[in-house]
Amino acid sequence: MGKTIGIISIKGGVGKTSSVAALGAAIANFNKKVLIIDANFSAPNLGLHLGIVNPKITLHHVLRDKAKAEDAIYKYKNMNIMPASLLDRQIKKPLTFRKKIEHLKKMYDFILIDSSPSLNNETLAAMMASDELLVVTTPDYPTLSTTMRAIRIAKQRKTPIIGVIINKVYNKNFELTLEEIEEAAESPVLAVLPHDTNVLEALANTTPLTNYSDKTEVAVEYTKLAAALIGEKYTDNRFKAILKQIFSKTPQQDVNRTVLRDLRE
Repeated sequence: MGKTIGIISIKGGVGKTSSVAALGAAIANFNKKVLIIDANFSAPNLGLHLGIVNPKITLHHVLRDKAKAEDAIYKYKNMNIMPASLLDRQIKKPLTFRKKIEHLKKMYDFILIDSSPSLNNETLAAMMASDELLVVTTPDYPTLSTTMRAIRIAKQRKTPIIGVIINKVYNKNFELTLEEIEEAAESPVLAVLPHDTNVLEALANTTPLTNYSDKTEVAVEYTKLAAALIGEKYTDNRFKAILKQIFSKTPQQDVNRTVLRDLRE
């Protein structure tokens, strides 16, 4: 039986959808069967990230009992995607989402769900359909405040939060630190993703970052997280990474990923 991981954030623009695409591709690169689902019913764009513009059958058809879940799945290189409709976005019963996709866990090792960035029934539907959650934030107070709201709601729903992804990091002293974010979120930080224009280039080329530019710092960070999620070891063999291991203290996110990986093994 596969595992369903919801990627959530109650704020747009933090890079949640890019993270779903990049992390899904990274897990698939470890020879795992991966499905990514666009559960942002009212403003979907996960398909656009992969160049899927006007799919004939979507998650919306599935939720309206117009199609089977399997009919709304499309192949993208070494993973699959279930897009939502860009044109017909009306959903009357979003909370049926879990029931519609539950059987797909028998077909995949991992299912990643891209949730709505709004505090509504769409986000609740994604939480209810997930075995566990990753929360995406940026290192600033306004975003962290919405992140904490998402975490509180998840805890009320009793959906386990495995960790936080900090995105678009500039490494400036005006940003919140990893320690401050962990303390506020009461969850371990599992990835720290530097701001990188390669993310935008990958989007323009409708390719997940981890396939587009796999040796960049942000892509390697996604790959390290993917390895931890599936309980496998990953060694960063880049020269600068080796130097860091020799002369620098092990980053807290690496420690947190090791703990997660050991739990998965």
